[in-house]
Amino acid sequence: MDHGSWKFRFGAVLVLLSALLYGVHYLIFKEAHHIYIYLLGDIAFVPLEVLLVSLILHQILENRERRSRIHKLNMAIGVFFSEIGADVLRQLKRLLASESQALNSLTVRTDWNQADFAAALGSAAALTGLRFSTDAKHLQQLQEALRAERPLLLRLLANPNLLEHESFTDMLWAVFHLTDELGHREDLAALPASDRDHLAGDMTRAFTCLVAGWLGYMQHLKQDYPYLFSLAIRTSPFNETPSAVVSS
Repeated sequence: MDHGSWKFRFGAVLVLLSALLYGVHYLIFKEAHHIYIYLLGDIAFVPLEVLLVSLILHQILENRERRSRIHKLNMAIGVFFSEIGADVLRQLKRLLASESQALNSLTVRTDWNQADFAAALGSAAALTGLRFSTDAKHLQQLQEALRAERPLLLRLLANPNLLEHESFTDMLWAVFHLTDELGHREDLAALPASDRDHLAGDMTRAFTCLVAGWLGYMQHLKQDYPYLFSLAIRTSPFNETPSAVVSS
């Protein structure tokens, strides 16, 4: 059945029903004057009804739906960083052959405000000159860790809610691509220098995306979930000695 045709028929039925009811009103009261008054009054109210329903009420419902989607999205982002993202970020940071000075400004503190997060995100976007170790032993450790988390990555990529968050989707694809690249190499010790450079580029892409995603996630926790933010601060991948234990 054509989607538009049933709407047309439904509308015609409603118009005929309205005409029938007005006819019944006239047969009972024999007074067309009041019918015209109320009909004109109802028609005059239509623009106000459109304003209330289409603009105001629709906007309220849309805002509630957007907040609900953002909440679900942040839950998925939280699962990602709790289960895999923070560990991968920690491992990649460990493989940095030479750390950029900009990394020193990415250690989130409990007293950070919106300006601090904005400055850190700017530093993350400007990360350059990163060099990662492509030693076979390190690559194998990263390969095994990513392979174990591949099912979770696939489930997250299949989540339609994540398609609305472009930066998080890009981050997932960057990590998944690195997982695929490492997974397709059987002998990591026999890789030529050109292939090691290629893997280093994939590691750089995944690392920079993860850093930006991590900062955004921490900003969300700071604003909405202070108790989760406290734990994330203590176990941050950028802490030299991360520990969940509250020492002071």
